[in-house]
Amino acid sequence: MNPISTDMLFAYWSTPQLEISILILMNVLGALLLGMLVGYERSFHGRAAGMRTYGLVCMASAAVTVIVGFPHYWFGGLAPLTPTADPTRVIQGIVTGIGFLGAGVIMKEGFNISGLTTAASIWASSAIGILCGAGFYLAAIMLALISSATMIWGGHIEMILPSHHALAICLCFRSGYQPTAGEVQALVAEWGYQLGEGNISINRHEDHEEWHLTLVAIDKQKLPILAIAERLRNCDILSTYQVAFARN
Repeated sequence: MNPISTDMLFAYWSTPQLEISILILMNVLGALLLGMLVGYERSFHGRAAGMRTYGLVCMASAAVTVIVGFPHYWFGGLAPLTPTADPTRVIQGIVTGIGFLGAGVIMKEGFNISGLTTAASIWASSAIGILCGAGFYLAAIMLALISSATMIWGGHIEMILPSHHALAICLCFRSGYQPTAGEVQALVAEWGYQLGEGNISINRHEDHEEWHLTLVAIDKQKLPILAIAERLRNCDILSTYQVAFARN
């Protein structure tokens, strides 16, 4: 039989094949929503991995897992899997390899972490490729559209929903000044923030101290970052400072 004949090509778009793809999509969408639900809790507390990251990872995991349950529909049903064929081992190798690739795009600078959503999207794209290779084209197309929509609008949804965003601050005190934890806590409380747990680093250089902090918003009336920078500029106990948005 000609491998690129019309009958062979239409086998990938047959009614049973499309029904299985729709069932796969139901699993994928459910996983996406549940992953985003878990991710929102992390995003709400100012963590690095948010709704998009959790949603993409959960969705990709579901896509890779669910197709294992339909071995007779792989490759359009034209070449049913035999007991000696085990494509799940190939999938395992793909997912593992993509995991190393995704880890390479995650960057950490101070308390700020970036690249997590990119890494999750790379893993999601591997799931799309697996669906294409298995012949579930409709599911692959929809997964690609869902992934793109999650990356495009997921960030806007996170911004609309209430959350405790974080700031990374470096405070360099003037020579001879000895700051106390209570003093720093009172200072940031005036801005509507609190010190992030486990994200404090204190360095001493000759006769002055340098504090690296992550602040988590606790008040709806929190000051914007430009207002905080202005207050730090007018603080006479500081020699230099640095403030930036962060994910802790």
